[in-house]
Amino acid sequence: MQRRHLLAGTAASVLGALPGRAALGQGTQAAPRILRYVPPADLTALDPIVSTAPVTRNHGFAVWDTLYGLNQDYAPEPQMAESHNVDADGKRVSIRLREGLKFHDGEPVRAADCAASIRRWAARDPLGQVLLTRIEELSAPDDRTILLHLSKPFPLLFHALAKPAAPVCFIMPERLAATDPSRPVPEIIGSGPFRYMADERVPGRLVVYERFVDYVPRPEGVPTWTAGPKRALFDRVEWHVKPDAATASESLVAGDVDWWDNPTLDLQPALRRDRNIVLEIPDPTGLLGIARFNHLHPPFDKPAIRRALLGAVDQAAFMTAVIGADRSLWRDEVGIFPPGTPFANDEGLGVLDGARDDARVKREIIEAGYSGEKVVLLAATDFPTLAALATVGAEMLRRVGMEVEVVSGPWAELVQRRARRTPPDQGGWSMFFSTWSGVDMLVPGGNQALRGTGERAWFGWPTMPRMEELRAQWFDAPDLAAQQAQARLIQAEAMREAPYLPLGQFFQATAYRRGIAGMLKGLPLFWNIHKA
Repeated sequence: MQRRHLLAGTAASVLGALPGRAALGQGTQAAPRILRYVPPADLTALDPIVSTAPVTRNHGFAVWDTLYGLNQDYAPEPQMAESHNVDADGKRVSIRLREGLKFHDGEPVRAADCAASIRRWAARDPLGQVLLTRIEELSAPDDRTILLHLSKPFPLLFHALAKPAAPVCFIMPERLAATDPSRPVPEIIGSGPFRYMADERVPGRLVVYERFVDYVPRPEGVPTWTAGPKRALFDRVEWHVKPDAATASESLVAGDVDWWDNPTLDLQPALRRDRNIVLEIPDPTGLLGIARFNHLHPPFDKPAIRRALLGAVDQAAFMTAVIGADRSLWRDEVGIFPPGTPFANDEGLGVLDGARDDARVKREIIEAGYSGEKVVLLAATDFPTLAALATVGAEMLRRVGMEVEVVSGPWAELVQRRARRTPPDQGGWSMFFSTWSGVDMLVPGGNQALRGTGERAWFGWPTMPRMEELRAQWFDAPDLAAQQAQARLIQAEAMREAPYLPLGQFFQATAYRRGIAGMLKGLPLFWNIHKA
């Protein structure tokens, strides 16, 4: 986030540059090297600006490149960018592109393409929307220079351009980046290490990518997260869609596929016993569970009731229900940000220390105005994680004296009901459960569940003017220390307003065949991987 992190990361990466393995993926005449991967879901949306689905984001990283990447220290590093300069007043920023960058149609990547891509991404992204309010001019004075004139400094510019949370600032050709950001682009022309093979797509079964032979990786550095050289060491990547977990497991054991993204908890013990299979936790930010309130209607329109319920939360019970008793797979006493990341802090977390007093909570919610209103709780039946959270959540509410009606059904049906703003007894709802990737909750400005903009906010529609003030001040914090101090204030406000209940953090294992090497931490990324 600070320039010294960029410079230090670049210097360190030069010392650790990879040896000449790149030749493995550069135009040999041997039989094609194929990576067969089972994604967590089918790829139903191709435009990663329109859709924020994780599977679409992962597809996006295969197909498109970014101006900056995020390294293992959560700091941005130049990616398509060669260098940048920020004037002393912070209002004039120039970014210089690397030479030789090409799109998959053979056209060169120009600064004008980048400027158009920034505008389209920024229209949809929480950090980008703030950036747009500060841009007085975004131009391309030549084919390799992107120039931003800002009305006021934006210290988080490079982090915003590097962030891996959806939507990501992927670089597209100008003619496609001119597409209305609410409408999908008409064709998939990428700038990254793999080409999307539209003619081989079989909906519900197969997605195919081929190595883009003209892609130019960064010449220096070590690949970490989305930063560093992106060397495509497989000629072809195939996504084999297998919604049935048992079928996916059998395919991995038989060697028909190389990598299963998200093996279910019940099948992991058998996979661990197989000497040919490796299970590991790829994403140190994990997933965070939440219970989301409807702020429009009783009983959760009252902040004091929401706040009192924090004292009833047993994060260990929620996480054990989700993923089991193995404490290496989950954490409790978790606040708003993923533990171990730059903005995680302990502000206001005393209420989650495990010393629960249900009788006290029951008294507090009555004193706060609870008068027996029914809590309509949405429980997804086709997502085991969400079903487990809902089961523990309903028990928690009943334990403190609330009347609960559980509405169970497939997630697709509950999503439709979740969008309704009618009262709970008229087809609306009071509470639902969700999980967020830690990547999506890394920074205060990008955490959608913290927004307090009323009807423009995420489902639940909280109105929290103080939270919005603190968020705006975070954007102006000049350095990491100041941003962290502001994050403490934001978490304190979140514990006061309780836009949702934090339920803990858990980790999803991934499984792959022994002999696959070079897999990066973080997201499912397809460069740097090879068969040993």
